[in-house]
Order: sequence, then C-alpha cells, then structure tokens
Amino acid sequence: MDGFIGRMGELGLLRKRLDRVTATGTGAALTLRGRRQVGKSRLIQEFCDRSDLPYLFYTATKGASPVESVAAFLDELAESSLATDRELIPRRVAGGWPDAFRVLASALPPAPAIVVMDEVPWLTEQDDLFDGALQTAWDRLLAARPVLLLLLGSDIHMMERLTAYDRPFFGRADNMVLGPLNPAETGHALGLDAADAIDAHLITGGLPGIIRSWPHATPTLRFLETECADPAAPVFSVPESALMAEFATPDQARRVIEAVGSGDRTYANIAATAGTRHGSIPSGSLSPLLHRLTEEKRVLAIDQPLSTQPGKPALYRVADSNLRLYLAVGRTAQEQARRGRPEAGVRLFDRRWSTWRGRAVEPLIRAALELAALAGTLPWPDATTVGGWWNRRFDPEIDLVGADRSPFAQRVFFAGSIKWLNSPFDAHDLAALRHGATHVPGFGVGQPSLAVVARSGISLPDNTADHIDLAWGPRDVLASWPSPT
Repeated sequence: MDGFIGRMGELGLLRKRLDRVTATGTGAALTLRGRRQVGKSRLIQEFCDRSDLPYLFYTATKGASPVESVAAFLDELAESSLATDRELIPRRVAGGWPDAFRVLASALPPAPAIVVMDEVPWLTEQDDLFDGALQTAWDRLLAARPVLLLLLGSDIHMMERLTAYDRPFFGRADNMVLGPLNPAETGHALGLDAADAIDAHLITGGLPGIIRSWPHATPTLRFLETECADPAAPVFSVPESALMAEFATPDQARRVIEAVGSGDRTYANIAATAGTRHGSIPSGSLSPLLHRLTEEKRVLAIDQPLSTQPGKPALYRVADSNLRLYLAVGRTAQEQARRGRPEAGVRLFDRRWSTWRGRAVEPLIRAALELAALAGTLPWPDATTVGGWWNRRFDPEIDLVGADRSPFAQRVFFAGSIKWLNSPFDAHDLAALRHGATHVPGFGVGQPSLAVVARSGISLPDNTADHIDLAWGPRDVLASWPSPT
C-alpha cells in the first residue's frame, strides 16, 4: 500500500491555523507530539505539500553539537523554498541559535509561509539555551510575521515541558497530540471487514509505516505468515527501531519493558523477572522506573480494578499493541526468519495468536465502549468509564465494568465479558459471567446489567438470551470510531 493514509481531521486542524495566519498576517505556533513511527513527519510533509506555500522543513540530528545543528539548519534554509536567493543565506553564524533565527526571519517572505522544526527535544538536549532563543526569536522576530511555526517531537514528556508554565515558550503555542490511526481508519485503509480490521489494528498498532506494507484485503494471519519470511519487515523493524531509539542499552528500563511484554503484569512479578541473579529489583528502584515508563515515556500503561471499593493489584501492560506483539511473539519469529526458518515463526504465531489477541483486544474494546458511552449510545446514560475488575487471586477476573468514574466509582452500571475467539459466547460463558459479576463491589446495587462483546457472536438458549443487556460484535466495536472520509 502506497500514499498517504487517513489524517483528514488532523490536516483540517493544521489548515485552520494556516488560515488564521493568512487572515491576520501574524504568526501562529503549534507543537505536535506523538510516539515514534506514528506519522508526525509524514503528516506535516503532506500538509506542506498541499499548502502550496514556501516552507522550511528542518529535522534535528540526535547527538549533534549545537554548532553542527545550527549549520544544518542554515543549510536546510538555503535549500528550502523560503530562500529567494540562496547566496544571501550564510552557512555559518557566530552567535548560535539566536543568530540562526535572525537569518530565518530575514529569509521569510511577506506572504504566508511555514517553518517546521522536527525532533525539537534533541535540540533542547544539545543546548540549554535553545528554549530561550526560540522564545526570544518568536516574540521579537516571528510572531508579527505571517508564519506558521510547527514544532515536532517524539519525546512526549519533553514536548510537554517545552510549553510548560515554567518554560520560556509557555503560552505561545497550541498543543496537538498525534495518536495512531484508529481501528476504523485501519480497516478502511486495508479493505478489511470489522473482525479482521480490529485484528489488523492490534498487529500494526495503527502505525502508518506498518499499514502501508500490508497488501490490500489480506487477512491477518495470512499477512503474518508472509512477514515471517522477511526479518526486515516493518511489523518487526518498526517496533525494534522504536525500542532501540528510546532504550538503546539493555539496562533496567529495557528489562522492565521486556518483562511486561512477556506477560508479567503485577508489580511483584515484574520485579522478579526484570531482576538479576542477585534478586528482584528493589522497590526504591522499580517504583520510580515504572512511573517514568508510564507517565513520561508512555511506553507502559497501568490498569486498576474498577468498582466502588479500592482494589489491588494494579496491572501493567505495554501501551502500544504492535510493540506488545513484538515482545511477546514477533521478536522470536524475527530471529527464526534471520536463521532461515520462517516456518518456525509461522508455527509460533499459530500457537500464540489466539491467546495473545484475547488479552490484547481488551483495552481496545474498553475504549470503544467508553466512546459509545460519551456519544450516548449505551443503555446507561450516566456511564462514563469502562474498565475491568479482579481480585488478588484473579478469581474471578471480569473483563468489563462500566461505572460513573474510575478507579473508585460511586455506581457500577454493568459488568461484562469479552470473548474474542472463533467460537461464540455460549451458556457456559454466561453462567461464568453471572457468577463472577456478583463479586464486583457495587454491582448488585440497583438493577445490575450484563454486557457481552464477542468476535463470533452469541449462541444462547431462548430462555437466557434476554439476560444480556448489551451484545456487541466486531461491527459495533468498529462503529465507535468515526468513519473515515
């Protein structure tokens, strides 16, 4: 698959800001953050191409010195469509970024233009004065000109800090977050039915770089089988490169991520698996590390049991489903491909796919139900959040709990089950759900309801079918996201 995929809403938001620049004749700044491989640079390049305006697109280099970065910036400026006379653009300046921004301001045309600076966090790492130089240049040289300044970065925490209250650029830029393509966009791009579209979204993580490599209308398992013969396939190389970019050395952070990716979900299990031969990771080390990986890096996500009472334990998971698949199965399959044994990788996927998918789809379905709740299409108008519930023994473990707030609800509206297998939800599954739901604190208050989300439908005797208040299939899940246009 070639070409640009989706992002019509994001292009519209960018166009809105460019229209404001054109109408007012003054500048506008916007920061765009999102994880690696999500398509930030591709989106902005497409926007620049569609604008038909002169623009500069500069990408910082990790590890470059401030002198090297400024020189590269000036080189890009001289080669860009902003420069009407390249000979007037100096290739070296003595004053670092302040002088570089003065050169930029002198090169701007009187008509609207676009300036893009990609991987801004690398610039702030290289030069402590960059933020201040950017703020001064914006206030004195650029804000009064018809220029749209776009600042991009993959380090989400550092991009948030760029416009924080205590930083120089505070209050000067709008903030935009670019997430993966949603499941509906994935399915539309690949020409798949709802069930395969959801599976494809789990495999790709909604990342355009992987989606473009997926042959149109190819079922998920067939796609995985063909990829197992290519160790450099994007389904392997994209998560591998993202992991190496953020965590290049096999340090404690990498061990924690890999422990969670291999299926260790609780704090105690992560500490044991990610430890060394000397023992588990001590709490004083693991707690701040997990906080960094969840709150700053966003590579991990944390789920807490949802009910009217505090519950434990919290469970960790790899936030991106493509990286989760790579750590659980893909890395081993890739290694088999490198050894010339693709059939071994195929067998591995065949053995682990159903189990992995059944767990990986849970956050996506909870998100779909939350979107439906916010849209007012669920039978419970006061439900705003959807999670799961479990106790310390994980017996029972309830896939779906709908409530008014999380993680400690005032009211629980429904409990439910997810069965994402090739067999339908049946009477045995219903009995297990009804029994398990009674353990959820708050479920028995009022008129408790049951919800079922099943990949292969529901097969129940007539006298029990009406016990389910909400029954969803793959089409219902996919319909929670806006249809691509």
